Amino acid sequence: MSSDLLFVPLTDSNGKRAEHMAEEKKKAPEEKEKPKEEKTPMVARHIEQKIDLPERKLPQKRLLRGETDVVKEEEVQEEERKPREEEVQAVGRELREQARGWLPKTSLGQRVIKGEFKTIDDLLRTGELIMEPEIIDYLVPDLKSDIVYIGGSPGKGGGIRRTATKRTARMHKSGRRFKLTSVIVVGNEDGIIGIGKASSREHKTAIEKAMEQAKLNVISVKKGCGSWECGCGGEHSIPFRADASCGSVKVTLIPAPKGLGTVASDPVKKVLNLAGIRDVWVKASGNTHARANLIYAVFGALKSLNRTKGDL
Repeated sequence: MSSDLLFVPLTDSNGKRAEHMAEEKKKAPEEKEKPKEEKTPMVARHIEQKIDLPERKLPQKRLLRGETDVVKEEEVQEEERKPREEEVQAVGRELREQARGWLPKTSLGQRVIKGEFKTIDDLLRTGELIMEPEIIDYLVPDLKSDIVYIGGSPGKGGGIRRTATKRTARMHKSGRRFKLTSVIVVGNEDGIIGIGKASSREHKTAIEKAMEQAKLNVISVKKGCGSWECGCGGEHSIPFRADASCGSVKVTLIPAPKGLGTVASDPVKKVLNLAGIRDVWVKASGNTHARANLIYAVFGALKSLNRTKGDL
């Protein structure tokens, strides 16, 4: 080959760069610059999208006029107790509605449907074991119910804040497992009283089970006027002194004259009022802060009034 021949490349690196730059300049006017998104705060975004933000729950406290640090604790406790009492009444109404279409499963229930027992007293005198709560709803249509606040949570300044159910926990390998216990009192305010206690993982279920248990434990209370200060012969009090105990709690019921009222704490008053006892002195000793034991001790004292020989 001769040395005069030279190989010249069609394009060099500089030529490629020039062509690439020319193509980018052509594309530049076609692609318009996108406006930058302005960052808006989170609240503004929710307002534009019309999303309801969760409302912040404020503590239910009422302050006295002119004083910012004093709280009416009694009013706050009453407001908290009202929904619980309404819930118990709602559960009672549901159970009564279920009892309307009741089909008895036991022989005693079938005898009640046939009309062998006209009143609840006739049934209790026989000593038959009641296995269906619908029997009580059928014989006592005006039965009332109330809840006893046996639970509690510690407050900031000490003391205890009572709750409708008592929560207990047991330790498991997967963590704590909680259980709720409730105590319900039922009565017709005319000599019929019953107490029930039940536990469940849910609040409403515990109340329903306790109410059914209270109806199965219904007893008749003997009333009279055993006070030497009165002697009217009515049925506003109890005929004689009665004692009972549950755990470390000991309770004594003493007859009182007419017009005195019930001298006892609030949970004990609930039981005595539903039993139809208007005037009585109550003496209690032991760990009365354990309200479940206190209520069962009062119930035992009322039950002991029926253990007499002959009629009074």
